[in-house]
Order: sequence, then C-alpha cells, then structure tokens
Amino acid sequence: MDIIFIESFRVETLIGIYPRERIVPQPVVFDLRIGHSTATAGASDDIHDTIDYAEVVSRLRAVLAEKHFLLLEKLAEFVATLLLEDFGAQWVQVSVAKL
Repeated sequence: MDIIFIESFRVETLIGIYPRERIVPQPVVFDLRIGHSTATAGASDDIHDTIDYAEVVSRLRAVLAEKHFLLLEKLAEFVATLLLEDFGAQWVQVSVAKL
C-alpha cells in the first residue's frame, strides 16, 4: 500500500454556524493522506493508473466553492467520502483547519 500526500492544500469555502460564516467564504487548509496502490502506475508511467492529485485538488476546489458546512467534522467526512467513492482510494486520512 502506498500513500499519496496532498499537504497544505488551501481552499475557501462557507464553513461555520454563525450568520457571517454562512455568507463569507473562509480559508481552510487540508492535509490529505490517500491510501492507494501505485504499483501499476509505477510500472506503466501512466497517470490513469493512479489517483491524479491535480484532479483531486481541482475537484475539491470546485465542489467546496458551492457547498456550505456547519462543522469542520462534516467537511472532513465529506472530503473523505469523495476520495473513497469518486477516486477509488482504499483509505484516507483527512486533517482540516479553519484559518
């Protein structure tokens, strides 16, 4: 099992329970660890045989620009589920902080 790291990924999203937080996007920073076998990609040198971290970042930027979360815990669960279901990660570790 290999790990793909995406560290210090910063994005703006609507996060929070207070009225102002529901209308003004705030920066959050993620550290992602994505468990995925990279053996095939290591042999083929083909991006389609692994998880394309540029695609992960692009997708998260687009989705998080449109969503609102009340709690960081919900945001972390959303990101973890997206990585597992849409990108085929075998496991994930998500760390997120509101700046």
